[in-house]
Amino acid sequence: MKKSLVILVPLVIIAALLLGACGGAAPTEEAEPAAGGLEGKTLVVAHDVNFPPFEFLQDDKYAGFDLDLLEKVAQVANFKIDARPMDFNGIIPALQANQVDLAIAAMTIKPEREEVIDFSIPYFRTGLVLAVKPDNNEIVNPEDLIGKSIAVKIGTSGEAYIRALPYADQIDISTYEGNTETYLAVINGNADATINDDSTLRYYIASEGADKLKVVGKLLTGDDYGIAVPEGNPEVLSAINDALLTLAQNGTYDQIYEKWFGVKPDLRPGDY
Repeated sequence: MKKSLVILVPLVIIAALLLGACGGAAPTEEAEPAAGGLEGKTLVVAHDVNFPPFEFLQDDKYAGFDLDLLEKVAQVANFKIDARPMDFNGIIPALQANQVDLAIAAMTIKPEREEVIDFSIPYFRTGLVLAVKPDNNEIVNPEDLIGKSIAVKIGTSGEAYIRALPYADQIDISTYEGNTETYLAVINGNADATINDDSTLRYYIASEGADKLKVVGKLLTGDDYGIAVPEGNPEVLSAINDALLTLAQNGTYDQIYEKWFGVKPDLRPGDY
């Protein structure tokens, strides 16, 4: 009997050790899970080419608030970026045709756009304003544009706003491909005013347009920017939203905002 016990005890100990080894293997596997978020896949990302400080060409490389934010979103959401710069008015058609996986282009979230593409939660709030030459005291409000000329960037909220005015047919509206062209039209006397995003105009005036343009009047709209995704991509949209909230909570969003605008933001993703 004792002999049997002597043999049995080592067997029990060995079995326990084996079970312990097997039990230890599972946590080791869980400690190294598969990549989260979008699992490292490459997404084709459209962005505007000329909308400083959100996207613009700087020293032969695209830079700006949107692109800095995109880089951090990609890190958190775990995807690689295949950037495709394109004119703003081509971005929504590219999303509709599934030629790109997402777009970041200081794009205003609007009902008519939400009918054909999906948007992330808002990541930036601003609004449209008018700008004129510093010595122009005749134009302050949209009504003052009657009988005057205005330069607008084609396909933007600014163009849509002007064309929707009940007296738009009494305004000489000229369209341009980029923001800089609209500013120069006013500076060179080819237009009386321009309309654009408040933060974009103020960045231009502070960086290179000092004493060349001035912002007049109050905000004409309250606009929220969102990251755009083709319809029917809930996985991508969810990953983008989660990343934006993470960046807002961990202070990264504030760092990017301060870099481009010099102050802390009043609103962050998740506050809207």
